[in-house]
Amino acid sequence: MAPEPEPEPALPPESEAAPVLAEEPAAERAAETEPYDAVVLISFGGPEAPEEVMPFLRRVTRGRGIPDERLEEVAEHYQAFGGKSPINDQNRALRAALQAEFDRRGISTPVLWGNRNSEPFLTDTLRDAHEQGRDTLVAITTSAYSSYSSCRQYREDIAESLEELTGEGRSLRVDKVRQYFNHPGFASVNSRLVTEAVRELLQGSGEEPALVFVTHSIPDGMDDTSGGGEEDGNLYSAQHQALAAAITDEVNATLDLTLDSDLVYCSRSGPPSQPWLEPDVNDHLRDLAAEGVTQVVLAPIGFVSDHMEVVFDLDTEARETCDELGLEMVRVPTVGIDPEFVSGLVDLVLERAAEARGEDVVQPVWPVPVPRPSVCLPGCCPNLRVAKPAACGAD
Repeated sequence: MAPEPEPEPALPPESEAAPVLAEEPAAERAAETEPYDAVVLISFGGPEAPEEVMPFLRRVTRGRGIPDERLEEVAEHYQAFGGKSPINDQNRALRAALQAEFDRRGISTPVLWGNRNSEPFLTDTLRDAHEQGRDTLVAITTSAYSSYSSCRQYREDIAESLEELTGEGRSLRVDKVRQYFNHPGFASVNSRLVTEAVRELLQGSGEEPALVFVTHSIPDGMDDTSGGGEEDGNLYSAQHQALAAAITDEVNATLDLTLDSDLVYCSRSGPPSQPWLEPDVNDHLRDLAAEGVTQVVLAPIGFVSDHMEVVFDLDTEARETCDELGLEMVRVPTVGIDPEFVSGLVDLVLERAAEARGEDVVQPVWPVPVPRPSVCLPGCCPNLRVAKPAACGAD
């Protein structure tokens, strides 16, 4: 839940109070987001009932020829949680927190929400926006890094929705904020959360834990081609490695430690013959235990919220592995609706709006000193299976 707002400070007696200014008109308050008349939060989506699980998985894997027998194995993960993924409730909370932050700043722009693979579907959200007279939107995706699955695939879905709506005679424009793995609102919050988790373990035993950063695995070929233009590729893994290294330095400096850290992966799928980024988190935990490690901090920096890849792959499977090995495990929270993270997303919207108006913008970054472009570079993070139109890019 979002924290309770602090109470308004008491006003002095009327005779001592400063003159009351006329309330700023709503149109002027919304000017900070012009040319955008709405913000749309776009996420992956997930089932919310047992009967929704298989249709959801078929949508996620459409066009890839994956038989139901294999999908049913994945469906068991969802059925173990009552057939409901936590992701939609988390996005409802994030949308509400974003709207509250806009309201707190006196900005009247509405925050909408649309999913790629479950209700509310993005196309329906954009159609509703158009019917309300809102046709120029800026998107925030619930993915901070650069790769096909974490960036371009969102852009493809935006383009597909816009094409469908154009066929209905509706004209909309959707831009997006830059990928934000190195925006302080995401990176610094992760650093704080990791530091607090390490401190927690230290206070219990005084023994330095192993620090393990976790993200979603992707095929090697997808990582090799992540980036665009004249970039060298492997941007997805490089972004995670840079953030993990910077957070480790911050933890050591804050707590006067000398921790090393590792980046590992979870949620591998696809045929065994296809190489994916490694090591797997469970394999790495076994290696740590063999080295004599007794305590581990797992930091899921690749994820924005505690959705299925976190609650199953880490809170269930990895914890079972730790119990089996006798490892004490602390799992770091994801950024979720941390007020600093939410404020950073609003800052990104205002930054993108100023950029769209042609203004000079300040783009805060940490740790990598170069911000990602809000308009993706030509050829950025290509679809290796089939070429498809993608919005919010130069190609």
